Amino acid sequence: QVQLTETGGGLVQPGGSLTLVCVCSGDNFSNYAVGWFRQAPGSGREFVAAINWNGQRSHYTDHVRGRFTLSRDDGQKTVYLQMNNLRLSDTAVYYCAVDNAHYITTMEYEYDYWGQGTQVTVSS
Repeated sequence: QVQLTETGGGLVQPGGSLTLVCVCSGDNFSNYAVGWFRQAPGSGREFVAAINWNGQRSHYTDHVRGRFTLSRDDGQKTVYLQMNNLRLSDTAVYYCAVDNAHYITTMEYEYDYWGQGTQVTVSS
């Protein structure tokens, strides 16, 4: 059984930074692609970023490219989402998810396991 736990959310001013952490329990983490999604109040869940199984490729939505960076530590079964230059529009609950396949996907339905989410609030 795979369980995901996100931490690192909080309240930050515009222009500030946060690092979200997703820790995975269970086996075979190094075989998984990992994605981050977010859901703002009144909106559906949207793709943010994903990293492939070996960490050599990553993909970002246009809204965050150049500001957010993914990395992974397979020894710790952890993925990090470094978020810089945060904007008001980044306010959302952020979820990590894993895909049993090796490769990046932006499609929510292709992810097999999900965390409970962590709140990020950008406000002055």
